[in-house]
Amino acid sequence: MNVLLDNFAGFREGFIGTLTLTAVSALIALVLGLVIAGFRVSPVPPLRLFGTVWVNLLRNTPLTLLFLVAVFVVPEILFPGMSFFVLAALALGFYTSTFVCEAIRSGINTVPLGQAEAARSLGMTFSQTLRLIVLPQATRTVLPPLSSILIALTKNSAIAGAFSVTELFGWQKLMSDRGEDIVPIFIWVAAGYLVITFTISGIFRVLERRMEVAR
Repeated sequence: MNVLLDNFAGFREGFIGTLTLTAVSALIALVLGLVIAGFRVSPVPPLRLFGTVWVNLLRNTPLTLLFLVAVFVVPEILFPGMSFFVLAALALGFYTSTFVCEAIRSGINTVPLGQAEAARSLGMTFSQTLRLIVLPQATRTVLPPLSSILIALTKNSAIAGAFSVTELFGWQKLMSDRGEDIVPIFIWVAAGYLVITFTISGIFRVLERRMEVAR
């Protein structure tokens, strides 16, 4: 307990850093994953090809390698001076968007094909069919895997601590380098991650119950 009380300011900054990084990365992943899922089921071949390449390329690349590219290559070529936090959020968001995309695409595939055909017979465009008919029905199926994906994202954010991003893993490394007792440090870091992951799980449980009532 003394380790936390004596270094509470650092722990608080690390916890807020992990929470912020998780939230920003999740927003990027959800928006981008939804767009790429639309590409994957689009009737336009170039969009389908782009979505397939995006998913297969990023999903099969180790996340640590993506961080290395984001931190050491991207600033040299595209955006010099960009903060490590933004680069880490982009790497996490892009990587996680592939899993979000596949979860949404799987949910779309559970909607009977007749729903889309009926929408087309009414003169609806592809985007209108997807937005108004298919996605609302697919949401019930998509929620459980999305919860697991966002929890995995929270744990993956620990990699950012190795790239000078202020978060819980970075605080743990700092305390270890200072020679503090490692056991209570790991306990408090684990507690911080559990608070975030349990909150995500609770939010999705509430959403799933509401969907069950609506059903």
